[in-house]
This record gives sequence, structure tokens and C-alpha cells, in this order.
Amino acid sequence: MIDQKKVANVCEEWLEGKEYFLVDINVDKENRITVEIDHKDGVWIEDCCQLSRFIEEHFDREEEDYELEVGSAGIGQPLKVLQQYINLIGKEVELMTAEGKKLSGILEDANAESFKVSYAEKQKLEGKKRPVLVDVQRDFSYNDVKWVKAVIDF
Repeated sequence: MIDQKKVANVCEEWLEGKEYFLVDINVDKENRITVEIDHKDGVWIEDCCQLSRFIEEHFDREEEDYELEVGSAGIGQPLKVLQQYINLIGKEVELMTAEGKKLSGILEDANAESFKVSYAEKQKLEGKKRPVLVDVQRDFSYNDVKWVKAVIDF
């Protein structure tokens, strides 16, 4: 079976000096290799082809047969790495908390431990008969959520 760490090292070599970053690598039991990359301005098919050829140069199909797919992280897919969060600061995201509550708001900040989202939440305020919308900023650890996705606005 092809070593996932070796694939990662080859990808990191190709990515060095480029604004692309590695999102995910998967190698299954049948040697199907899936590599996902991303870029703050989107991924170009030509760059996926270049990375694919670069990976193929480092593995011998005569020695071990494999299937290779290189692509972008995908629109509407959950975020997987910190750089994706950083690229979305100031943009709308949707998330599902660990408790199963769905929220939409603006991603305000992100670091290795947590991220911050501002959103409107109905709250019962003293002196008010009905709940009112209040702007809330909340920090989430990555373990506090099931997933976070960019909101795509056409």
C-alpha cells in the first residue's frame, strides 16, 4: 500500500512557495489516492494537473499500481484546516454545534485553538414582552462544532 506520509511529503514539496495549501490526503486499501488542495482565490484545474503529474513522477506504477485524483476542497464542503478558516474571515459561514444547533454568521477570527463568529440571536430581555434579535459574538473551539461551511452567495 502506498504510504500516505510519502504522498504528503511530495505534495508539500510541490506546494512550497505557492499560495496553495494542502487540505486533505486519503489513501484507501485499493491504493486510491485523493489529494485536496485549496487557495484563497480558488483552485485552477491546470494547477491540479501539474500537482498530479508531480506526484506521478515520484511513484512507480510498475512497482505499485494506484489511482490518483487531485482536486479542490470543494464548494459547500466542511472546512478541514485552519487556512480555510483564515481565508473566510469577514465572510458568512454556517455551522452545526456539537449540540445540533445550526447557526449562520460572520467569521470574525480564527486561530489554532478556536474561531469567533458573530450572529443574531433571539434573546428575552428584561422589560421586553417578546424576544428580540441581539448581535452576539461567540468563540468556538473546533471540538464545539460538528462542521463549519462557507455560505455560497450567488
